[in-house]
Amino acid sequence: MAFDIDMIKKVYSNVVERVDAARKLTGKPLTLAEKILYSHLWDKTSNKAFVRGKDYVDFAPDRIALQDATAQMALLQFMQAGKSKVAVPTTTHCDHLIQAKNGASMDLQSALNTSNEVFNFLESVSNKYGLGFWKPGAGIIHQVVLENYAFPGGMMIGTDSHTVNAGGLGMVAIGVGGADAVDVMAGMAWELKFPKLIGVKLTGKLSGWTAPKDVILKVAGIVSAKGGTGAIVEYFGEGATSMSCTGKGTICNMGAEIGATTSTFGYDESMERYLRATDRSDVADAANQVKDYLTGDAEVYANPEQYFDQVIEIDLSKLGPLLNGPFTPDLSTEAGADMTKAANANDWPLKVEWGLIGSCTNSSYEDLSRASSIAQQAIDKGLKMKSELGINPGSEKVRYTADRDGIIGIFEKLDAKIFTNACGPCIGQWARYDDPKNAPKNSIVHSFNRNFAKRADGNPNTHAFVASPELTAAIAIAGRLDFNPITDKLINENGEEVMFDEPTGWELPPKGFEVKDDGYLAPEEDGSHVQIAVKEDSERLQLLEPFTPLGNNLTGVKLLIKAFGKCTTDHISMAGPWLRYRGHLDNISNNCLIGAVNAFGKKTNFVKNQLTGEFGGVPDTARAYKAAGVKSIVVGDHNYGEGSSREHAAMEPRHLGVAAVLVKSFARIHETNLKKQGMLGLTFNNEADYDLIQEDDTFNFVDLNEFAPNKPLTIDVVHADGSKDTIIANHTYNQGQIDWYNEGSALNLIKKENAK
Repeated sequence: MAFDIDMIKKVYSNVVERVDAARKLTGKPLTLAEKILYSHLWDKTSNKAFVRGKDYVDFAPDRIALQDATAQMALLQFMQAGKSKVAVPTTTHCDHLIQAKNGASMDLQSALNTSNEVFNFLESVSNKYGLGFWKPGAGIIHQVVLENYAFPGGMMIGTDSHTVNAGGLGMVAIGVGGADAVDVMAGMAWELKFPKLIGVKLTGKLSGWTAPKDVILKVAGIVSAKGGTGAIVEYFGEGATSMSCTGKGTICNMGAEIGATTSTFGYDESMERYLRATDRSDVADAANQVKDYLTGDAEVYANPEQYFDQVIEIDLSKLGPLLNGPFTPDLSTEAGADMTKAANANDWPLKVEWGLIGSCTNSSYEDLSRASSIAQQAIDKGLKMKSELGINPGSEKVRYTADRDGIIGIFEKLDAKIFTNACGPCIGQWARYDDPKNAPKNSIVHSFNRNFAKRADGNPNTHAFVASPELTAAIAIAGRLDFNPITDKLINENGEEVMFDEPTGWELPPKGFEVKDDGYLAPEEDGSHVQIAVKEDSERLQLLEPFTPLGNNLTGVKLLIKAFGKCTTDHISMAGPWLRYRGHLDNISNNCLIGAVNAFGKKTNFVKNQLTGEFGGVPDTARAYKAAGVKSIVVGDHNYGEGSSREHAAMEPRHLGVAAVLVKSFARIHETNLKKQGMLGLTFNNEADYDLIQEDDTFNFVDLNEFAPNKPLTIDVVHADGSKDTIIANHTYNQGQIDWYNEGSALNLIKKENAK
């Protein structure tokens, strides 16, 4: 039986009436995304059709998922909200704080030894406030959610950008910052700009070496790393229905890499099969009663150009295996001749040192079984591994079942490292080098989602390429980036030429899933007696103090850094070793913007202190300004804040006295996070004004006392020689978000309203 089945049945009991009303209101057939959005309105119904990409709308998500790195700050904030229990079903998953190094058992024990304070904190807070708790080693949040909580037609939010994975089971699942989650946990509405809609029509059928991963790698190559910003991507067509549920999850998962709000598929037989295989026949039965309301209307899919803002068509029969990278997930190259040409032209290392399979993107039973079919061929054909191989199963249920069926044993015969059921290298939790910064230039191939510089192992010289699990396995065995398993031969240990056959696998385990201990702890019905202790001298955890409102008189604001080029949340608040401080705002603020390239001098973590004329690290300079009572500002380029949902990238600058972030354009989640923390997130009205900003500039906000929706702000930028440029800064704040600013943060406003 499913978790929270009564909640799911309630969603389905309302969906017919609400979708019918929305269809009448809009006067047209509806996409699946629209059906889910309109059936989850906070006010239940609307008297107007919402304008895509313009109207801010209040929603009522069905559930929330938190991962341990972001849960710390989210729960620290929730503890300040004045509530005794979460308002909607919520779970905490311990998957980020486990470093991959020696293998599952040793790595898990090491994590328990080093992070037990944090795990105990998360468990006790979950127990006190009614959250389900998944222990370290239970699995990666998004695979566990797909197996246990996702359901067709539902809406969920999660404090991880790859929450979108649940779109594989027909949800609108959206990654958010912890402050957004706190709103919903506290019983408040969740606000989102009504998304635009991108339709992806899939024709034909996957076969041979082509996998669901190649679909999203192709889409990323088409639309770019920011092309999906502000949009929901909806997949449909015969190619979509022919694909497995977990394959759909893979595609939705990497929608985060094109900046999409989320991605989703309509309910179909593969989803029903997956629900029944994961002990949720009750959900499948309930969904079948309203199945026409859990997919887009037939007219929409027949004439998609009339109903989507953009339509992409991909013939799966013509799609081949792809490798995306390095250093960006949207640089798409076909395996074989095209990769050989690109690698030689760009001096990418052809020797592959590691192949990594797993992460939240590709760690299902189907993924492991298809990759293991290649590994078994290597054994049968007498091939030796030319690269190292690492495996991260998605959950204990997947790992246990795969081990029972001999899949794990196949990898072990090739001396693969079986890591913990956790994120590991995918989020930088990989102890590959003693000194990553000075590590050599090399290539790795993985089935993960992100491949920014230093992402996996901290080495800026690691060229990481994203591929399907089966292609990753083949390339790891061959040891060559330019290897094409469709056409190329390998020499085995007997000196014979051999070729791989096409990969095979199982959509679902033939003998069903099995697990001895899935790692779940249910909360007590009444957790009021549970005590939560945080040591005053703790390096890992720190109780929060409310932010003070910045006010409407921002003058004398100093430039902290003018970020040059790509500035992701990894640049603003690095992961890896810094994950240990995710629950301690002051300590983790020591990584604030240390990865951003300063436009002046093109160095990282090296900026001018205008008060002293000396140069130093970004956090140190920010702290000096703060100590002197001086506010600071960050200036940035396009798609600022791309990547993870981590709200630390907003909270750290706020904690260090940054009042505003002024950029050419924002990634969606990060812009919202800045607003939630009571800061100004602004964009240049004229992008060329970015070039006007000089190293010694002071910013005076001229008309902040007139801060209002749809009204740009005027800023005088005073240069060191006394000259001045006046620039116009746009913003997307509505009145509610301006109230966050005026109160100092969204959390301050929640506390104020709860106190009434």
